[in-house]
Amino acid sequence: MLHIERKEIILSVLKSKEVVSVQELVDATQASESTIRRDLTDLEKENYLKRVHGGASLLRKKKEELTVAEKKVRNIEEKKAIAEYAASLINTGESIFLDAGTSTIEMIPHLAEKKVVVVTTGVYHVPLLLEHHIETYVAGGHVKQNTGALVGTKALLSLREYRFDKCFLGINGVHPIHGYTTPDPEEATVKQTALSLAAKAYVLADPSKFGEAVFASVAPIEQAAIVTTDSLHEECLEELKEKTEIKVVNQL
Repeated sequence: MLHIERKEIILSVLKSKEVVSVQELVDATQASESTIRRDLTDLEKENYLKRVHGGASLLRKKKEELTVAEKKVRNIEEKKAIAEYAASLINTGESIFLDAGTSTIEMIPHLAEKKVVVVTTGVYHVPLLLEHHIETYVAGGHVKQNTGALVGTKALLSLREYRFDKCFLGINGVHPIHGYTTPDPEEATVKQTALSLAAKAYVLADPSKFGEAVFASVAPIEQAAIVTTDSLHEECLEELKEKTEIKVVNQL
């Protein structure tokens, strides 16, 4: 099979499944594993896809943003592992910022015994925070329909009244050159503000977020530590380690 034919098959399989393993592509093309890996490397350089642990996934559209319902069912075990580890970084009595998002909301059950004070821009976070008897402050602002995130001028003004020991951000893209990105410029500004008000900032990102650069810039890689899982592609991990602190959660 010609090189260009293999690439067409690889992209066709990806479009139908979004994420595929190397073995699936070997089966689809009848090529060797080493050949498929070289093809994936070439296609990544040409910005058709991104490499992930054991395979590849399609690059997301710059302005695409999933709803909370869609996000909740994606990579849930990895998000839970990341969130539990992130919560372990918090000391008793600290004041923290919890960004809107499905990774940060998974931290809440692990905070009940820490006597923390939480400020959040996540509308869906509030009932769970109250359920666990956590002292909670909510930023003002406009509620985004699809994610429940609070954004806008009023959100920024209310956030600026606080200072945080630690800040925990969800993110859509983590890229060694383009940094942390998110589809919505208004939400990007809220994240930037929260990050600037914290003594220490962490970005919670499952491996699907790496190699992505979406529409709106939040911050350079150096401005926050990253919490992710050990299924992250090793090459990507090593590149980012040169720029920031990375906490890698080992999954069972």
